[in-house]
This record gives sequence, structure tokens and C-alpha cells, in this order.
Amino acid sequence: MTEQWNWRVAAKCRSTDAEDLFVVGAAQREAKQFCRTCPVRTECLAHALDEGIEFGVWGGMTERERRALLRRRPEVTSWRRLLDSARAEHAAKAV
Repeated sequence: MTEQWNWRVAAKCRSTDAEDLFVVGAAQREAKQFCRTCPVRTECLAHALDEGIEFGVWGGMTERERRALLRRRPEVTSWRRLLDSARAEHAAKAV
């Protein structure tokens, strides 16, 4: 059995008040900006999509944005796998 890296330990929000990410209205814009520079933004977003998390800003996306993405891509069974492969593909092109 292999150990899996826990992305949560590297999350930018780990050292802040998480309540700031569970806001409504215009405050969501600020929360999304905060996520923009997080080193594990992709992992966070994949987690929220795979787990069906309904509230809060995760990976820089609001609940409304995540619902829209899920409706547009109903065929995706693992967002983590999809986003990991997209990252690897992007990195390969950058070399």
C-alpha cells in the first residue's frame, strides 16, 4: 500500500480563518482571489467536485460555478484524475 500525499497540509487557507471561504455575494470574489495563489488549488477543486461539496469557495470556484461545471461535464467520474492528467499534459508541453 502506498501513502498518498495529503494536499490539505499545503493549503493556503490552513493558516487562516476558514469561515472567510464560506461567504455569499460579493465576498465570494475576495475568497476566489485568495485561492488564486494557493499551491494546491487544483487538488482542492478536485476534492470539492468529487465529494459533491455544496457550500463555500473551493479551489477558487463558488458553489454555483462548480454546479455549472458538473452539469457541463456529467461524464467525468473522477475530477482528481482528470485534473492530474491535464496538469501532467500541460507540464509535458512546457518542456
